[in-house]
Amino acid sequence: MRAVVRRFLAVLLLCTACAAAAREALPAGFVYLRDVAPAIAQEMRYATADNFTGHPLPGYDAPECVLRRDAALALARVETDLARRDLRLKVYDCYRPTRAVAAMAHWTRTADRSTQRFYPTLDKRRLFTLGYIASHSVHSTGTAVDVTIVKRDAGPAPAFDPHADYGPCTGAAKRRAPDNSLDMGTAFDCFSPNSFTASALINAEQKRWRGVLVAAMHKRGFHNYFREWWHFSYGPRPKQAYDFPIEAR
Repeated sequence: MRAVVRRFLAVLLLCTACAAAAREALPAGFVYLRDVAPAIAQEMRYATADNFTGHPLPGYDAPECVLRRDAALALARVETDLARRDLRLKVYDCYRPTRAVAAMAHWTRTADRSTQRFYPTLDKRRLFTLGYIASHSVHSTGTAVDVTIVKRDAGPAPAFDPHADYGPCTGAAKRRAPDNSLDMGTAFDCFSPNSFTASALINAEQKRWRGVLVAAMHKRGFHNYFREWWHFSYGPRPKQAYDFPIEAR
């Protein structure tokens, strides 16, 4: 029995050491969001096939949100504010390795149309010129986040089925790929004018929820990108972009 206990303790110490090593491997000033704001839900889409490329992106070796510490702390304050209204944040993307940005650029030059639900009325080759995808992303500085709001008592979303025939990102929420967030009028990463934060193409309730999100984020120093209701950046944009992989915490 003592031998079993000793082995268990050894494994526990090893796991703790590995987690500490992963945190220490981050560049100075970066943190795992779970260590700062564990109540914020994470659904890291680029670590899965549920994104506009249809594949996990390079550098996303674990479904973890990594951010600059100041941005993570500000996001924690947003979460605290929303909790008073029985709401909570969910992040879709945080720090993005530059290798992933390059993979996005490469995807626009491929003939694959299997994920057209993300760009139902556009030619994917024009996504750069239309401002939906950037060759240099502020996400790579660790100061940008893609977020939404979920109700405090919302259950988990149904599992994503890569073989399912989901409706376009601009369609009714029940026809889109599964998500447990409030209906903001489009899915995340929807390349469409409907996704413009101030779009007139959505209904009053969807506009109201976008307003709640923007106001909550703005209060804590985040600024919205007008073409994407979900995208926010914190503070002045740092000059340095990073390419370290996102590893298990």
